[in-house]
Amino acid sequence: MSRAPAPRDIVLFGTLRDPELLEIVLGRVAHLQPAYLSGHGVFVAEGQSFPLLAIADGAAEGGLLEGLTDEEIARLDWYEAPYGYALEPVTLTDGRTAQVYRPTDGQWQPGGAWSLSRWQAEQGPLAREAAREIMDLFGTVPLDTLQQRMSQIRSRAQARVNASREAPTAQLRRGLTRSDVDVLTHRQAYSNFFAVDELDIRHRRFDGGTQEVNRAVFVMADAVVVLPYDPVRDRVLVIEQMRVAPFVRGDKMPWVVETVAGRVDGGESPEDCAHREAQEEAGVSLSRLIKVSGNYPSPGAVTEFLHCYVGLAELGDAGGIGGLDSESEDIRSITVPFEDLMAGIAQGEVQSGPLILLALWLERERPRLRHDATSP
Repeated sequence: MSRAPAPRDIVLFGTLRDPELLEIVLGRVAHLQPAYLSGHGVFVAEGQSFPLLAIADGAAEGGLLEGLTDEEIARLDWYEAPYGYALEPVTLTDGRTAQVYRPTDGQWQPGGAWSLSRWQAEQGPLAREAAREIMDLFGTVPLDTLQQRMSQIRSRAQARVNASREAPTAQLRRGLTRSDVDVLTHRQAYSNFFAVDELDIRHRRFDGGTQEVNRAVFVMADAVVVLPYDPVRDRVLVIEQMRVAPFVRGDKMPWVVETVAGRVDGGESPEDCAHREAQEEAGVSLSRLIKVSGNYPSPGAVTEFLHCYVGLAELGDAGGIGGLDSESEDIRSITVPFEDLMAGIAQGEVQSGPLILLALWLERERPRLRHDATSP
């Protein structure tokens, strides 16, 4: 006896009930019908931010997608698979049959109640940005490749969210905005730890005309750089590690003296990243973060945006070997008098731009910080 075909209807109980996210994933505007699943509720997966359908009193409220095509189901599967979710059949409260996405490995446990409106406000912008890159890869790479890239995809999405929340000023600039740029074509030539995008754009000129140009861009996550400083002892902590870029350039000593630094992960604030990286790379707890600058180190070709801080700390003789084995890090941290750092800059031993920027800022602000730290 042949099996009955799987329902072409899918009921959504979680993040895909967000209309904008669903349009990105499905490739079209979709209208959800109210649907309920008795004996279930929607909860936050314990220790995570995404929702989990679990057995509970009452009925879980969802939205039903009817009559989906094979390609639309494949697009939904593509989006859900990296999170460990797959379809299984259910019978809804009103007796209709459909399919629902559930975890395939049972690793998640339900936490508190999940709220769509709260998720939309707190996590929605990141999820939508990540979904655009996830769906751009649909049909172009194997699923395991997508799964390997998810962390980088979320970090790059977080960078775009950060940029959208900044309030730009135009004291020196003419005041031209994104609306003065038209994207004619956009191709992603490479995607892994970073991505390479090639664009044909038309943008407004200062003389009032327009011009078309072709450009390639390294697409990277935002990053944090932080210089730990002990104002009582007047000492700073710097790190040293091997860097492949100077090696490829031909540098005779590709071990670079630089600041504590790291990528801002998806869902993470730059401030939280600064504290985390100080612990991971140097074992240092920062008592206070002072924002020095936000800047593009190479805006002609790289999207990377640096959030630069001086972090106040009690350093003592802090130092040693640190970093994460999972990221193949081999980091030497040392604490030195501030004047030794400035001598290293003057002699050309310190070649890291962010470290030089922070050192020069600290040279200017150091008397005030030392006074504040030592005054009764």
